[in-house]
Amino acid sequence: MTPATDTPVGHADVRTTGSTDALPIAPALGLSLDAARMPRKSTLVTRRILLISVLAVILGVASAYVAQLLMLLINLITDLCYYGRISDVIGPNAKPGSFVLSPAGTSIGAWVILMPAIGGLTAGIMARWGSRAIQGHGIPEAMEQILTNESNIPARMTWLKPVSSAFAIGTGGPFGAEGPIISTGGALGSLIGQLLRVTANERKVLLAAGAAAGMAAVFGAPVASLVLAVELLLFELRPRSLIPVALATVTAVGVRYASYGAGPVFPMPDVPEPGSVALAGFVLIGGLVGYASIWVTRAVYGVEDLFEKLPIHWMWWPLIGALVAGLVGWIDPRTLGVGYDNIDALVQGHFGLTVLLSFGALKFVSWVISLGSGTSGGTLAPLFMIGGSLGAVLAIGLNHALPGFHIDLRIAALVGMAAIFAGSSRALLTAVVFAFETTRQPAALLPLLGGCTAAYLISALIMRNTIMTEKIARRGVRVPSEYAADYLEQVAVGDVCSREVVTLKAAQTLAEVRPWLNDGAPETRHQGFPVVDEAGRVYGVLTRRTLLDPQWHYTQTLGELVTREPIAVTESHSLREAADHMVAEKVGRLIVVGKDDSRRLVGILTRGDILAAHARRLREARESSRHLRFRDGLKPRPAAGDLMEGYGHARGSKKS
Repeated sequence: MTPATDTPVGHADVRTTGSTDALPIAPALGLSLDAARMPRKSTLVTRRILLISVLAVILGVASAYVAQLLMLLINLITDLCYYGRISDVIGPNAKPGSFVLSPAGTSIGAWVILMPAIGGLTAGIMARWGSRAIQGHGIPEAMEQILTNESNIPARMTWLKPVSSAFAIGTGGPFGAEGPIISTGGALGSLIGQLLRVTANERKVLLAAGAAAGMAAVFGAPVASLVLAVELLLFELRPRSLIPVALATVTAVGVRYASYGAGPVFPMPDVPEPGSVALAGFVLIGGLVGYASIWVTRAVYGVEDLFEKLPIHWMWWPLIGALVAGLVGWIDPRTLGVGYDNIDALVQGHFGLTVLLSFGALKFVSWVISLGSGTSGGTLAPLFMIGGSLGAVLAIGLNHALPGFHIDLRIAALVGMAAIFAGSSRALLTAVVFAFETTRQPAALLPLLGGCTAAYLISALIMRNTIMTEKIARRGVRVPSEYAADYLEQVAVGDVCSREVVTLKAAQTLAEVRPWLNDGAPETRHQGFPVVDEAGRVYGVLTRRTLLDPQWHYTQTLGELVTREPIAVTESHSLREAADHMVAEKVGRLIVVGKDDSRRLVGILTRGDILAAHARRLREARESSRHLRFRDGLKPRPAAGDLMEGYGHARGSKKS
């Protein structure tokens, strides 16, 4: 047979090729469904994971040494600015091991006020003529690149962020070094991902691996660093991302152990197991600190909003914030710099009530104004000092009001540290595991879990965005706030597809089919029709547009028009696999075939079926019901319907 036009038989017309309103047809006349395009077989990981894991290990080593280099640079600047020498850091009299030089012992007097201004001005200049992305603590910026830019961080960030942070912190800025190190490690991972041919997901994993390795190298906390990457960067818990990031953190901590030994970063004397009454006190302290974390977050962004109203260029804002930090540092030099020694003092119980009150308040003022001004620096250490001081003060108050509680001030300080981070960032597991790994105190685990959970609860109830997400949320970036198993992965195609399908015979001619289509009956209104042979086996798929196309002669059989293998899915595939297959093939419906017989037609799956499957998920989340009643002798009530009722799908309806 020949078509009514000059177009050769079997030639795909532009009006049918690439159509998204029905199943497409593709070349290969006579192909059986054995050759049909099926979704890829799902696997937890592929061999690509080996390459990404090797790169992650390399990143772990690189990030660990970058962390050491940044800490060295911060110490050098601190030694030079506050003590007029570098011998404390380099030379025969240099301090051994891992340490952070504190400006608190300086004797330069009122010159302390001006020292942080040097770092603030440097940070402002580098942000003005380098990249404004260096402002802040780095994690929100990394999150934004992951969510909006396929994890592509500009290469210049690998040196702009650490150098600007080294000057800002080394001159006395009240920040932690962990934020810049995390940001730099992430930028390094992104750079490797941009130099090599990898997918956007793999680049995200490399970014997270570098960031987590940087944190692990600073604190010797591989598990907490891994969990941080999951909660704040990866937004998933999958083997393809978990394995490389875990290897990177282990490698980074291995480098740290080789360089400095395996001791805890914040050594803490052994503490006794708390009693049940004390445990209740720690939960209360965690809840109160969690409430305070909400106001800490609001204060940071409130100050940022105030700086936005200043009638001067934003390049000068860090200078103003640094002058405030210098003034506060003149009052209490312990507020200057990284301050890891202050965390040591808090968890060892060396601070009394007066010091706790003054130091906590002054550190809060200094850090909030400096960070809000746009200086480059980290948030974790300052939060720990503020939260630790508040936790210890609350413990003193509870012990005074309720002496029977017997709350250990050292554990209370540790709970306060972790709780303020859990509340402000809503990284619950990171806060608990981090506090444990950095102190190695198993007796504190239960108070940490109770206190951080209370803080997390209060924060989740009251605060919409966190200290990590507020900045990018204001820019319109939607950040995932919770992670759940993909519901579509749990539903099989065979459970929701329509099994009564309108089919056409391969032996039918267009002369027979076209009048039927033009009849307007309900079963003729579909956009695609499976074509079967005499035995009922799937032969192919034809669209309504093809059947009515005038270029095909009315004497042609439908079998002659089938020129592509159908795009199909088996009844055992998941709806996630089917949905991905639809997107990949740019179609709105799939033929469903038997699991064991690829030519046995089972049904049709449409986009509407996939959306309707979510009805059960929504019903389970929103509808409350009682299934046992005491008056009925605890007998279960009859089910509201069969398993598929929640899908909102009329199984008897005909589709194609």
